Amino acid sequence: MSCRPQGGLPIVDAKTPAVLVLAGPVTREEVRGLCDDVRGLLETTGAGVVVCDVGGLGPPGLGTVDLLARLQLAARRAGGRIRLRDPDPALHPLLALVGLTFETEGQSEQREPALGVEEAVEAEDPAV
Repeated sequence: MSCRPQGGLPIVDAKTPAVLVLAGPVTREEVRGLCDDVRGLLETTGAGVVVCDVGGLGPPGLGTVDLLARLQLAARRAGGRIRLRDPDPALHPLLALVGLTFETEGQSEQREPALGVEEAVEAEDPAV
C-alpha cells in the first residue's frame, strides 16, 4: 500500500522557548554550568531559542557581558541562540560598547513596526 504525498505546507509544531533564570552575581565557576544548561535546554526542547531572564543579575558590568557572550557562544555551537528577558536599561549600551547585540523579548523585529504604532497620514491622502 502506498500513500500519495499531500500538497501544501507541512504541519508545523510551534515550540515554546525554554527559560533560564539568571540570578546574580554569577561567579566564573558557575559560567560553565550555565553554558551546559543552555546547551541542554536547546537539545531537549528543540526550540532553537533559550530565553535568559537577566532581571536578577543586578547592575550590569563586564562580568555580565562575559557571561552573556559565553552563553550566546554555547547556544550558537548547539545550533540555537539566546534571547534576553527583563534586561537592565544600562545593559544594552554596555553591550553595544563592546560590539555585542542580543535579541530582547518584546523587541520588534527589523523592518517591522512596533505594535500600536501608526504611520502619519497627510490631510490630502485618500482614505483606504
